[in-house]
Amino acid sequence: MGVLSGIRVLEFEAIGPGPFAAMLLADMGADVLRIDRPTAPADLGPKTSGPRIDVTGRGRRSVTLDLKAPGARDAALALIERSDLLIEGFRPGTMERLGLGPDDALARNPRLVYGRMTGWGQTGPLAERAGHDLNYIALSGVLSGIGPRDGKPVVPLNLVGDYGGGGMLLALGALAALLNVQRGGAGQVVDAAMAEGAAQLGAVVWGLIASGNWHEQRASNLLDGGTPWYDSYRTADGHYMAVGAVEARFYAELLAKLGLADSGLPPQHARSGWPRLREAFTAAFAAGTRAHWCHVFDGSDACVAPVLGFSEAPNHPQHQARGSFVEVAGVLQPGPAPRFSETPSALPRPAPRRGQHGAAALADWGFDTGAVQRLQAQGLGFAAQPVSGGDRSHPRA
Repeated sequence: MGVLSGIRVLEFEAIGPGPFAAMLLADMGADVLRIDRPTAPADLGPKTSGPRIDVTGRGRRSVTLDLKAPGARDAALALIERSDLLIEGFRPGTMERLGLGPDDALARNPRLVYGRMTGWGQTGPLAERAGHDLNYIALSGVLSGIGPRDGKPVVPLNLVGDYGGGGMLLALGALAALLNVQRGGAGQVVDAAMAEGAAQLGAVVWGLIASGNWHEQRASNLLDGGTPWYDSYRTADGHYMAVGAVEARFYAELLAKLGLADSGLPPQHARSGWPRLREAFTAAFAAGTRAHWCHVFDGSDACVAPVLGFSEAPNHPQHQARGSFVEVAGVLQPGPAPRFSETPSALPRPAPRRGQHGAAALADWGFDTGAVQRLQAQGLGFAAQPVSGGDRSHPRA
């Protein structure tokens, strides 16, 4: 069932980093029960032309509850009382106004880890302001370092703030707090802010700045595309190869594979010679297709890799060998990670429909028939389904 088997997570419906954190926990075996709104709000996630396929919603079960309705607070608190971890991503103060804030929750369950996911954090002048990934990484300083030297900052998808600096950070903090509880500590609040998480992802840059080894101008440094041997190059067929030949021995192999070892190029670290190196690398890669260069660098330590599209990546032999991508309900997606030698993660089940598997979840969480009826009277809903051995199983494949 996974390394987190037996851990109960109560997730309040949200988008982006909170669900991603819950997905990571579910992948590792946690029993995640999501409280969904009875109907999907109109602004839940970006507008798409096709059906919404919620990969980050995989591996959990669902009940529905209108948190503003009479009785909803008592129903939610009953679930909180049986939870190890709560995840919510509302603006600061929202859960408190609903009577479900940390004080109320911890009073009912002193061992609860109360995970809060926001962009700016629970305090500060921006705490209650709206924002998105791009805003958070802009204020963290990280966005300023991504992009071409003479152009504007480049949007790195929404991975740095929402998922790396947000959901991943919340999952880590939640697990640390759970470990503290298991060691005899009290439950507590985990305040995860995407702006702070993004800044943490850039910790190495602050070290380089302090040592005088980082230029604030974009594409002027070792790992921001400033060096010709840490960049990507267009091939003859319009694809790209990514080059990361940082160390001297890898750089020497790069030159050899490109046929440039004896061409009298400037030294690797002579900044004044970088334009010439870049011209040479650009011309060399442009002379062959991506497939050609993949063949040339196959088995090499030159640190060169093809830039694959999302649809291409799962077919690469490395991913195929490890089973890095899985198919869930016909949808190809990244599989659970990291790998555990003794408690491997199972293949996840697809995201539930609103209320799906809710009856089985309530039974697994120890609610008897009478308690379930009281929860229903308080507004809790779930899909009608028979409770059988199959239905009561944890939502894993």
